[in-house]
Formats: sequence, C-alpha cells, structure tokens
Amino acid sequence: MPSEEELFASVDALLNEEPHLPPPAERARLREAAGITQARLATALKTTTQSVKNWENGRSEPKSPRLDAYQRLLNGWAAKYPAPGAAPAASVAATAPAASSEPPASGMETAHTWQAPAVPAAVPAAEPARPAAPRPAAASRRPATKKAAQPAADPRFPHGPLAVLDGDGCAYGVDGIVLDCPATTVVELVEWTLRESGLGAPRLNRYGKDSDPLIVLTAAAAVKLGLPERLEGHEQRRSLRLPEDHPVVKQVVKAKWRLTQRGFGPWARIYRKAQGRERQCVQLAILSWDALGERAWPGVADMEPADIARVLGVYATRVITPRGSTAVSGLELMTALRPPTRATQDPTTGNWVPGHNPGSLGTDPMDPAPPEATPEHPVVVDSGWTGGFLNEEAYQWVRDVSLLTDEECTLPYAVGLDLNTAFLAAAARLVVGLSAPDHFVGPTFNPKIPGSWLVDLSHVELDPRLPSPFTPDGTRPTGPAWYQTHTVAYAQELGYNVDPIEAYLRRERGAYLDPWHDRLKAAYVDTLTDLGVTKELTDAEFLAAMERHKDVDPAMAAVLAAIKATVKGGIGKLRERPQGKRYKEGERWPALQRPTWRPDIRAAVISKARVNMHRKLTNMAKMTGLYPLAVLSDCVVYPSPGASPLDFLPYAASGKPQPGAFRLGPTPGLAKLEGVQSMLWAVDVMEQGYNPARHIKGGDAVLDEGE
Repeated sequence: MPSEEELFASVDALLNEEPHLPPPAERARLREAAGITQARLATALKTTTQSVKNWENGRSEPKSPRLDAYQRLLNGWAAKYPAPGAAPAASVAATAPAASSEPPASGMETAHTWQAPAVPAAVPAAEPARPAAPRPAAASRRPATKKAAQPAADPRFPHGPLAVLDGDGCAYGVDGIVLDCPATTVVELVEWTLRESGLGAPRLNRYGKDSDPLIVLTAAAAVKLGLPERLEGHEQRRSLRLPEDHPVVKQVVKAKWRLTQRGFGPWARIYRKAQGRERQCVQLAILSWDALGERAWPGVADMEPADIARVLGVYATRVITPRGSTAVSGLELMTALRPPTRATQDPTTGNWVPGHNPGSLGTDPMDPAPPEATPEHPVVVDSGWTGGFLNEEAYQWVRDVSLLTDEECTLPYAVGLDLNTAFLAAAARLVVGLSAPDHFVGPTFNPKIPGSWLVDLSHVELDPRLPSPFTPDGTRPTGPAWYQTHTVAYAQELGYNVDPIEAYLRRERGAYLDPWHDRLKAAYVDTLTDLGVTKELTDAEFLAAMERHKDVDPAMAAVLAAIKATVKGGIGKLRERPQGKRYKEGERWPALQRPTWRPDIRAAVISKARVNMHRKLTNMAKMTGLYPLAVLSDCVVYPSPGASPLDFLPYAASGKPQPGAFRLGPTPGLAKLEGVQSMLWAVDVMEQGYNPARHIKGGDAVLDEGE
C-alpha cells in the first residue's frame, strides 16, 4: 500500500500541472459561440491574431501568463455555451474526439485532457449525450495552402528544419506551422530554438551529424533583437559582420556562446562546444543583410515570412538546411553525404573511436600537386614551380566569323540551347582521387586513374568550325600542357596517340560525388515536376511548359534557381581563392584548411562537362551538318531554319530523338531553350567581339553592358 506521504505528493503534482485546455476545435467553437472574433481575442490577450489561429488549429499552445488567462476565458464560455447534446456536468473528455496526434508546437509542452467546469445548477439537465458529429477540422479555418514540404519525420524535430521569425514573435515553419517565439534578444532566441522550438533535421548519412536549426530573421525581427536593420558597407557582402564591440556580440559572448570565424554576419552560426553527443548550434540568416541574394534566391527576400519558410523548407527537405550561400550549402552537402569519419572499434582496447570513412575525403586538408594549385598557393610559391597549371575551365568560344558559310548566314534564326545543370550531369559516376598525388615521369596513360597529365595534344586536328575540346577558349593547343584525365582520354577516344611526359596521379580513387549528384538530381527533377515540367511530356509540350514554368509557382521557381546555384557554387568552392586586399601571395588562406579544398576534383568535373559538350557538338555535325556559332559553359547557339529547337535537332523516323546529340528534357544533361534571336543579330554580335551565347536570352539591350 502506498503511504499517505506518497499519495499527497502525487496529488500535489497534479495540482501544480499547467491548466488543461480543451481540444483546438472546441476552443474555436466556444469563441464563435460567444461572438468574438480572433482579432478581438488577440487584443484581449495581448498577442497576435496569428497566434490565436494557431491555438485553434493545434499548431501551437499558449504559455503562462496567457495560458492561465485563456483557460479562465474558455471556462467561462464553456459554462455559458455547453456543447450541443453534452451532459452539463459531464466531462468533455467523455465525448470529445481523441487528442490530435500532431506534436505540440513548443516542443516541450504535453497535451492534456480538458474537462469543462460544472454547469451551474440553474441550467436544466440535458438529454443523455450522443456522440457529437466531428466538427470540420479547425485547421481548415486557415486558408488552404499547397503542401510543399512535410516536416521532418524524426520525433526530435517535430516542426521541421527551420523557421522565419517576424517582428511580432511569430516563427513561420514548414507546412504552415507557426510557433510563438517570446525571445527579445539573440541569446534568448538561441536558447528558445534549442530548447523549445522543435526545429532541426536528421542527418543525411548514418555517420553524419544532424542539421542545426535555422532561424531566418526579417528586418523587423532583427531590429527587435537589437540588430541593425542594415550594416554599413552592405554593398561589399563578403565583409559584412558586426564589430566585436557591438552590444549583441557582447551579449552572445557573455552568455558563453561562441561565433565562428565568420563573425556575426548575414549567416551567423552561434554555438557551444559539444558535450558528449549534445550538439548546441543555431544558424541565423538575416534577410536585410542580403543573406538570400537575388541571384541564387530570386524574389525570396521580398516574400512574406510564410512563403520564405516554404521556399527554404522545400530546399532544406530536398537538398540541405541552408548554412550560408548556396555555394557553401553545396559544399556542406558533399560532407553531409560523405562524412569523413565513422565509428570503428579499437582492436587493442575494444573502445569505439572515430575512424576514416571509406570513400570520403577524410578529416585532414590535402595539398594539391603544383600544376593543380593556383599561382598564389604555398606549394607553388615555396617550390618556385614554373611548370604551368591545369586550365580545365568551361567553354567561352565564338567561331571565327570568316568561317561562317553563305548558307548559314541566310538562315533566319539563331537558337540557343542550354544544358540542364551540366556540371551535375558530369558528376555522375565520376571517379576522383581520394589520396594525395604521387609524381611520375614518363608514365603510360591510363584513363581509369584520376590525376593531371603533362601531354602535347597540338597534333590533334579537328574541324575549325568546332571548338577544340582541350582548351576553354576552343583554340588548338600549341605545345605540351597539363590536362585532367578525362581530357586526355577524349583525345584517345578521337583516335589520337597520347604520350604523357609527366603526371601527378592518385592511387586511391572513388565516386565521391555520386550521392551528391543523386540528391541534387532528385531535387532538380522533383522541383521541375512541381512546376509542371515532367518526363512524360513530348518535346513540344516540354518547350511550352518551360516557357511558363516560372509563372506557375514563383516559390518553387526560386527553389529551382537555388538548386542550380548550389550545383555551380558547390563545384566552384572546391577551388576557393583567397579573398581580401590584405592577402599576400604564398600565405595560406582559410579555405585551405578544409578537406574539401580540392581543385583536382573541380577540374575533373569541368573537364568531363566540356568533353561531354564537345562530343554532342561533334555528333550534331555528323547528324545534321550544323555547326555551332558559339558556346558559353553549358549554352550553345546554332543557326536554325526555324525559331524552335525542334527545327534543327535530329529525330529518327519514329519521332524519337537521336541518341548522342542534344536532346530536350527536364533531367540533368538534357537541353532546354535558352533564347532565340535573328541570325543577323548573332552575326552582328560576333563581329563586335561578343559571345552570342551570353546574350541570346536578353537580346540587343545587353550589348551595351559589355562582356
């Protein structure tokens, strides 16, 4: 038998519990029965109308002292307006529907069964209660929105990966969730995010780390938290940061939180050292400090908070929770999908310790071979290297105007084709080096070994109406030069002998970028599908869908732009150059401390993309007799008898596209229409020394801006 002391302790615990509120649907019924609007109730409780809506659809719960006042009000209304058919003294819990399975918005509060207060004796007893027909879901009172991304299924993060905070304390999350955020300082915001918000995202790899929660601050929210609406010198985005003596920075440090080396800038990461497995880190993005640049996130910074949350939520679900620019996120995604370490058992002690994760780049930065580095890199400066460098870059080529034929000049149109995420397509099944480079003299070429080869390809003769596959500007090589493995292998594929003079090769190799490619490809295709561009469309339907896809859903169009920027930026970050006027040649810069500073991997991706482009150009010439006017990275311009790609792309008698040439479609590596101009316009642009592939989308107006 329990003792009296134990029983009293249990009873006291019940008395001390927070007030029990009725189910969300009942809250809305009582308010409507009293004839009170949500706005009037919000005024009485000194909160926002949106908060009242959240309480009535189960998205969030009030906290004391509002919780106590709200319960008192609901108790009074329940006495005046009992539920139809309910026994007056009976517990609402006896007939109420089961509590919603949706997790509470605070991430800490638990749902309680609510009992209505006893009805005064003057009220006549009602007839035996019958189960009331379920009221239409209270959530339907919120304007219906298209579900873009479901919150994370992980119970640790019931409210998804991120939230957008406005100046009224409403934190807008994914799938329409809105949380009440009481924070008035940055420190309070960080602590609320980690302890109460329920925000975050599970790891993308079993050996990786969970994504830190992201809070995006509107301009009003930033000011409310004591931050300036804008920073001085905001036109120089890279240098944006609060000074160390700013009150907010002092508050953060005083509360024993830390900032990364980037300081408190547009993307501020606030953290404490991990204790055991507990990771304490919050990522902030400040909209008015240009955290979401127009180029990568078109139109997003000007959207309403709920729409910003939708855009970023879809991106976080399909790609990764943003951790900085799209370039930074692209690089972080590589590491998240290929973590450098995994748990391994020490054979001596039997303890589990961090060990190398096969297929990853490891934890230690790796110096490149001299020809793979940049001229200012220490391995070049310290060694006095003068042997030349890899020049594996994307095409920037324009055909010599003198090589245009009369037949081409009489064609009415110039049509630009753009390859979907060409760098992403090149990353598929791409074998790259995982170990440090070894030096070889006079090696035999092996197309399966990633590395850099010193080879003379000047003897390779190709049609001058096509760019050379070996140089970014399309000119024929004039002597020995350094090339990545794919470039040399293509010379061999064209039937020419290659005789390397020297090489820096990597013994360990693997398809490091495969999971990165797979995730971004799925994100790209799924987002295009949301915009009405699917694989099932005919080529004519595809062109029509692409013409209007940005107008179908601006939010999803912004996600698509961010995915494309993630691909290009992530590859570019593999060879991040030093920044700032104070840098001196030969010094190590911060990017070199990353294992992902790998210019050789960047060279491999670009080399394969350029070779893929040349292979298609060659096949097009064989199949159609057409030669390009210009190429710029993943865009190529052709003379055409009509204003559509359908007028010159090769198709079989069955109507199917010919394999090997350019093909239209929504997946990476396939083509879409970039722009159409007159052939006269294209020739004029070429004669002025400009690249029509750069300007064909915009037309004549852009010529005044120069290259």
